Amino acid sequence: MVEITFEDLLGALLDTMGALTNLSLNVVKANVHLDSSRKHTKFAIAKIFGDLKAATNNFSRDLIVSESGEKAPNLVFKGRLKNRKLIAVKKFSKNAWPDPKQFAEEAWGVGKLRHKRLANLIGYCCDGEERLLVAEYMPNDTLAKHLFHWENQTIEWAMRIRVAQYISDALSYCSTEGRELYHDLNAYRILFDEDGDPRLSCFGFMRNSRDGKSYSTNLAYTPPEYLKHGRVIPESVVYSFGTVLLDLLSGKHIPPSHALDLIRGKNIILLMESHLEGNFSTDEATILVDLASKCLQYEPKDRPSIKDLVATLAPLQTKCDVPSHVMLGISKQEEAPSTPPRHLSPLGEACSRKDLTAIHQILVMTHYRDDDGTGTNELSFQEWTQQMRDMLEARKRGDHAFRDKDFKAAIDFYSQAKPLCHLLCDQTSMPPFETPCSTDWYGDWATAFYMQSVALAKLDMHQDASDMLNEAAGVEEKHIKEIVGRRDQTGVILVLY
Repeated sequence: MVEITFEDLLGALLDTMGALTNLSLNVVKANVHLDSSRKHTKFAIAKIFGDLKAATNNFSRDLIVSESGEKAPNLVFKGRLKNRKLIAVKKFSKNAWPDPKQFAEEAWGVGKLRHKRLANLIGYCCDGEERLLVAEYMPNDTLAKHLFHWENQTIEWAMRIRVAQYISDALSYCSTEGRELYHDLNAYRILFDEDGDPRLSCFGFMRNSRDGKSYSTNLAYTPPEYLKHGRVIPESVVYSFGTVLLDLLSGKHIPPSHALDLIRGKNIILLMESHLEGNFSTDEATILVDLASKCLQYEPKDRPSIKDLVATLAPLQTKCDVPSHVMLGISKQEEAPSTPPRHLSPLGEACSRKDLTAIHQILVMTHYRDDDGTGTNELSFQEWTQQMRDMLEARKRGDHAFRDKDFKAAIDFYSQAKPLCHLLCDQTSMPPFETPCSTDWYGDWATAFYMQSVALAKLDMHQDASDMLNEAAGVEEKHIKEIVGRRDQTGVILVLY
């Protein structure tokens, strides 16, 4: 029996539609990490090469944001999608990842990570020899820029501790998710978002090439075991974290060997950033210096764990009520408005009002199948992979959670199902399977998205709720167009929304 993979099925669908040869359209499945204190309903997107080329103005040199500019082996570009959302696009050099399947598997794994301390991956693309990653764009530069090349003010002490703690939180989360290896952790990999909060770049979870080096910085900063054996282990990440602590303490990129000499000689004051002008806690600085020293131990077994880093740094936090952008001395960035709201159907209007009674009445009238889920479609979709069935099952569970007013669970389930919906709903010129129920399938997804928007609003995530309402209206438009497209075959148009 031949196993049909998700990528094989997508390729078959695209070939059937007359898509370009060698085009691989990829979806990153997002296991969404919800935190009601922050917007975390950033879902995976699927992009083809032409979309990213347009978003970056044909990969214009003016939009390169890589720290080393055009000298970098893999360039990072600032881009803007059609809905005005800013993105960061990493474009790998030719032949960096010759096997598209291997690249896709690596990107898929990174795309599962979702955390408020990460600049999350939201998509990837394979097209011929092109390999690209798409991530959330961080508008306030890197830690390296703020530490080594600042113009108006240096980073104050409390903010430096916040950077250390937030990045340790990111590493801790990734470790629990099975992604313990991070390649070349340094001050250039730490980015500041629109609120001035530090985040760890997701790009570091993938090497620059299939067989490439894990460290591109000066050999003086690489872990000893990497120099000896050419491999990265979880303890290597802790070593690199120690070099970041040195950067935060000194405001300079000091080689670990030199820093350790100062520490052993108890010349801690010589190690500290002079521009702080003594505005730091000596006790806190001593703790950080001691932690950095432990991270930089020659033997990996002598280094602390990621949990130890978090436990050491968490009690040092001060000024918790002061926003990061204030401590950085920058103005808060506001992203450009997204696509204008679409016209809403009666269901959309009811959802925008959060009128659960009206929503229920409309669902009853339209015979929405929240109990039997995809039962009527099951025979038509026999060839779907288990992964696709799981996504459809997630939608059904989202419906049940919504009915029980467990809005957080509903968002989680709908989020798991969403990537597949967007992929197939984009193929409205020919449904993935020619069945009488295919148009109903589009409508079901629009309804699920509408209910997700209500769940978001109930959790006071109003901007995300508005965005989801707009997306639901877009899927609903596709549904109606599909029905209109079948008018000549049936002679009847039945619009249920």
